[in-house]
Formats: sequence, C-alpha cells, structure tokens
Amino acid sequence: MGKLLYSATMSLDGFIAGPGGDMGWLTRYIGPNQEAEDLVTEIGALLVGRRTFTGDDPHRGTEGEGKAFGGGWDGPQFVLSRHPPAEPVAGVTFVSDLAHGVAEAKAAAGEKSVNVLGAAVARACVDAALLDEVAVFVAPVLLGGGVRLFERPEGAPVPLERISQSAVPLATNLRFRVLR
Repeated sequence: MGKLLYSATMSLDGFIAGPGGDMGWLTRYIGPNQEAEDLVTEIGALLVGRRTFTGDDPHRGTEGEGKAFGGGWDGPQFVLSRHPPAEPVAGVTFVSDLAHGVAEAKAAAGEKSVNVLGAAVARACVDAALLDEVAVFVAPVLLGGGVRLFERPEGAPVPLERISQSAVPLATNLRFRVLR
C-alpha cells in the first residue's frame, strides 16, 4: 500500500489558513510548481478533516471551486467527521474513526498515496503513529494568525528526515519522512 502523506501550503510564519479559516491568501501563490503538480499525481485518495472539507476555498469564483486541488485531482475522498451531512456527497465517504478512515482511504488508494488535508487530521495521524511523510510548500508571506500547519503544545517533538527541497518563484518546497 501507499504512504500516508500530509501536504499543505504554509505561510512563512507557519499558517495554512488565515484567521477564521480564510484561504483567500493562497490564491496569489497558486502557480507553476512542478513538485506540487508531481505530488498530485501520487495521490490515490484523500483523507480530509471536516473543517477543511467545509471550509473556505482558495479557488472560489473559478472553474476549480469545490474541486480537490482546483480540479487538478479527482478520486475517492474520506472525510473524518462525527457529524456527516444528512444528504450524501458524490465521491465522498464520511468516517467517524481515524483508524477506519485511514484503512479505507489506503484500500481505495491502492499503491498510491493517501493525502491528508487538514491540520487536526494530520495531528491525529501523527499522534497515532500513522503518518509517513510531510510535504510543505512555503509561500513568501506572513499571515500573522490563523490555523497552524502543526500545533501540539503538549506533545513530544516529532523527528523528521528531509527527503527533498527545492524552490520556485512562488514557494519553497520541502518534503520530509516522519521518523518513528
């Protein structure tokens, strides 16, 4: 089976969403980035947090609105939530248990990766020793507040091993293996 990978674009000061979950800041940093495009081709399924699933969309007002990676990816999505919507959502399975959600997403992804979207789900995956890799695209902006890439004030440090780093005009790309 493929790996469990957390990916996000982050401001230089460590935020993946602005205050109130605002993702509008990200729009100007979506641009040519071969490493990000290559990462999308590795994905076989998504494991998404409920706040991320229902949150703001950096592709708002475009053809890519409401689509994973602005329409750059299509496939099975598993949303971790204790309160699924009353009406089914096409292509989306709601799961209430992390281990069950990871297992279902990995089965759906086959040999490809499961991409974790959402800080809370990523933290839960780290706490459960399930996360294999982290890919961060650091945008040249300081947001000053919002949702942090990773926040666990009471937790022990999580050692990482850098796999790759590169830069494009709109981001610095970093990829790490989670050491256990």
